Amino acid sequence: MELVDAPHSKCGTFGFVGSSPTAPTALMQTYNRFPIRLTKGEGVWVWDDNGKKYLDAVAGIATCTLGHSDKQLRKALTRQLKKIQHLSNLYEIEEQESLASWLVSNSCCESVFFCNSGAEANEAAIKLARKYGHKKRNIESPIILCAKQSFHGRTLAALSATGQPKYQEGFEPLVDGFKFFSFNDSDSFLELHKSLESNGPKIAAVLIEPIQGEGGIKPGDKTFFKLVREVCTKNKILLIFDEVQTGMGRTGKLWGYEHLEIEPDAFTIAKGLGGGHPIGALLANNNANVFEFGDHASTFGGNPFACKAALTVAHEIESRGLLKQTIESGKELNKGLLKIVKRYPNDLETVRGIGLMQGLVIKEESILSAKDVTEKAICQGLLVVSAGPKVVRLVPPLVITKGEIRLLISKLIQTFEKLI
Repeated sequence: MELVDAPHSKCGTFGFVGSSPTAPTALMQTYNRFPIRLTKGEGVWVWDDNGKKYLDAVAGIATCTLGHSDKQLRKALTRQLKKIQHLSNLYEIEEQESLASWLVSNSCCESVFFCNSGAEANEAAIKLARKYGHKKRNIESPIILCAKQSFHGRTLAALSATGQPKYQEGFEPLVDGFKFFSFNDSDSFLELHKSLESNGPKIAAVLIEPIQGEGGIKPGDKTFFKLVREVCTKNKILLIFDEVQTGMGRTGKLWGYEHLEIEPDAFTIAKGLGGGHPIGALLANNNANVFEFGDHASTFGGNPFACKAALTVAHEIESRGLLKQTIESGKELNKGLLKIVKRYPNDLETVRGIGLMQGLVIKEESILSAKDVTEKAICQGLLVVSAGPKVVRLVPPLVITKGEIRLLISKLIQTFEKLI
């Protein structure tokens, strides 16, 4: 099996995929970047500085909802720049009020706090949960339950809530107050709940993804999530969903919780909300919203420019029928990926996911890794991203057409032909 090109060999118009950059840089070396420089994009396509064209099934990691350089987004943001770009939250912001109203009207929540990213949204959720624990359950040291293999962000509290030790190594001591159960495992959840609550209230909230993203594209089980909802309701524990990756139509429904037929007390969003522009939010129902004046704040959160971007994304999702299109596109993508699994049964195991959040699972016994596939796909003019060492994640823009999905599948087949 050929895994990657030999060092210093050529792959298309650029050098060895996965090699470290040799040019001096002022950047901190926190990213192991692919040695290609992308300079422009349109729809689901991007081009590098050598003019090579790539089908982008990464979309800024599930962020560019409308694709690259969307016409309506360009128009809206050009007008906004001519109007006003930034105000602090010392003043009322028209665009922020409009976006909050849209989010509340289209979700199970009644209020919104705006920030700049998914990690910040989860930090806000953690603070909300702790105050709720103090105020509503009279807990001195509130605990938040999280799932193993979860991912909630890189800031310290969000990192502490993440159920993957590999992200936490070197950053100890972590923030206290998080305990972990196995995702989709009712017995594991009930045992942890019982052990903590047997001598009085200790749990403030459950923070969980409806579909685990970085944990390998693992959809939540309806039966499990209904149990969690029942336990939380009965014991006055907040159920908070991390919808940073699943929100804004990524799964074919506006929110991931809609697939599970339950409603959380609060949820966080970011990524696809701004269509490539930094914005995040925490949404809460009236019972969960215990924040008061001065409890939380953000200088940039909900500024006019970011909110105009998100409003445009929201309106375009509605006007273009992108939820329905995402369902149909997701079926087409899933069908194509299953054909690839059938074609390479010794190395590929299955396909997981919903809508345009799909994961191609590599068998544990295969010497092939998601990194191998990601690197070789670049040679075929295709951008994909891993979700753990054995899952290739495909999260293209919601505007991708069926024809482009077929081309995506063709490029992925070419990738595996080079690897296997």
